[in-house]
Amino acid sequence: MSFVYPIIRRFFFSLDAEKAHLLGLKALKLLHTAKLSTLVFGQPISAPKKVMGLVFPNSVGLAAGLDKNGDYINALSAVGFGFIEIGTITPKAQAGNPAPRLFRIPQAQAIINRMGFNNKGVEHLVEQVKKADRKAIIGINIGKNFATPVASASDDYLICLQQVYALADYITINISSPNTPGLRTLQFGDELRHLLSSLKAEQETLSQSTQRYVPLAVKIAPDMDDKAIQVIAELLLELKIDAIIATNTTIARDAVAGLPHGDEMGGLSGVPVREQATHVVQILAKYLNGQIPIIAAGGIFCAQDAQDKLDAGAELVQIYTGFIYQGNALIKECAQALK
Repeated sequence: MSFVYPIIRRFFFSLDAEKAHLLGLKALKLLHTAKLSTLVFGQPISAPKKVMGLVFPNSVGLAAGLDKNGDYINALSAVGFGFIEIGTITPKAQAGNPAPRLFRIPQAQAIINRMGFNNKGVEHLVEQVKKADRKAIIGINIGKNFATPVASASDDYLICLQQVYALADYITINISSPNTPGLRTLQFGDELRHLLSSLKAEQETLSQSTQRYVPLAVKIAPDMDDKAIQVIAELLLELKIDAIIATNTTIARDAVAGLPHGDEMGGLSGVPVREQATHVVQILAKYLNGQIPIIAAGGIFCAQDAQDKLDAGAELVQIYTGFIYQGNALIKECAQALK
């Protein structure tokens, strides 16, 4: 497959990015339905690792955003991921930002997106998860609707938490997308404390009513200084958050300045965010001191990139843009290296 993927990628890269995204997912689902996934992709790498009290089949996960609605869980699990993070999901379905809103920058091995949490709503996702095979760990990434004021954001997160709690293996609180106005302000100060305190209290209530503890992770942006990272780390320790995902996309543009689509609004992912994301992991590790696990995402394009994240202090990694550019060979390469 690794020899064939460059040809497949050439075809997909000739299409509009968002259309190619949907076509690729449908192709994976068709392969899985036809029971051809193992023939095409081989057996997933088995290298179990226990994090957050969960046993992950291997250490390489899919970052949120590729499968927003949980429509392709089984097909993506068969590609080789040890865990699949679906979402970001919101209480109500929403269309997201106007197209075009997804841009490739091949010269920098990067993508810019301003999708805007386009999704079919939490009730649709719940039904999809109920039907999934559950061969991989499933994380569910939750957010707020575009129309919900930041001051009321916790209401949306609580609705999603309540809806998905019984089905998720872990739940990610997305406060770091640059594509929903005001969302990143939730990463700081009283707003962050209020949001996380509310969600931790509800987690406790739900764990008692369901007799099941579902870990909460927080996903943060790469665009903050070391002091801000320290403040977040200290609050997560105080509130006993179960994990942190570092990082989301960046709003920085230095690495793609002057390139086609390099000035598009949205979050930049891929190779340009690699060093920035690794630095955030290092600072988090310094202040978390092994008490809260770090899941690293951002610019993983080879096994060494994945190992660098672990060396910086992460316990698991997630990929997205690297998967688009490299195919499933990247998953296997990284999972094998992190055994």
